[in-house]
Amino acid sequence: MPRRRGLTVRFVARSVLALLLIGAGVSHLTWGRRGYRIVVPDWATRALHTDKDAIVVASGAAEVLLGVGLVALPRERRRVGAVVAAFFVAVFPGNVHQWRTGRSAPGLSTDRARFVRLFLQLPLVVWAWWATRER
Repeated sequence: MPRRRGLTVRFVARSVLALLLIGAGVSHLTWGRRGYRIVVPDWATRALHTDKDAIVVASGAAEVLLGVGLVALPRERRRVGAVVAAFFVAVFPGNVHQWRTGRSAPGLSTDRARFVRLFLQLPLVVWAWWATRER
């Protein structure tokens, strides 16, 4: 079956997800950097043998690169989508830690917001997976 050109729901979903990832990544690398350092769990620094700032910078860079990859690498779309989904799974323990310790980050300054954020992770995983599949 020939490939369809133009705007599709999956293309729009991929593009919006890419913008969200790039925006989150830029905030990790710039204005939100201090706030994100506060929520990095101590066990993560021990496990990765690095400091909190390096983790924030690495996760921000990963978000930017993954966001760009979603739109700039159409031939690798499925692989990039799988990596984005895995990234969302990988950061989930940090989200749980943030909720349990009550630490605020940009946009997550209340217990309710931190709790609701936990339930957004699964839709993000599904979104990344679905938006990068042909059908």
